[in-house]
Amino acid sequence: MPIYEYHCPKCDKDFEVLVLNSKEQVRCPECSCKGVTRLMSGFAHKGGEDGKMVSSSSGCASCAGGTCSTCH
Repeated sequence: MPIYEYHCPKCDKDFEVLVLNSKEQVRCPECSCKGVTRLMSGFAHKGGEDGKMVSSSSGCASCAGGTCSTCH
């Protein structure tokens, strides 16, 4: 049962949904809009020396924190 990320163009909100069935109609939890689009999701895994969660969408490989100002 994957968790997918969606964007609602009506209220401009991003949200996550646990999808139980591939035929399930996803609606925005804020405005109940049916016209949401599924976003490309990153993933996280345990890694590093201390076993902290590491995100796959962390920016660049040269940053230890993944959010330095030179990458973005």
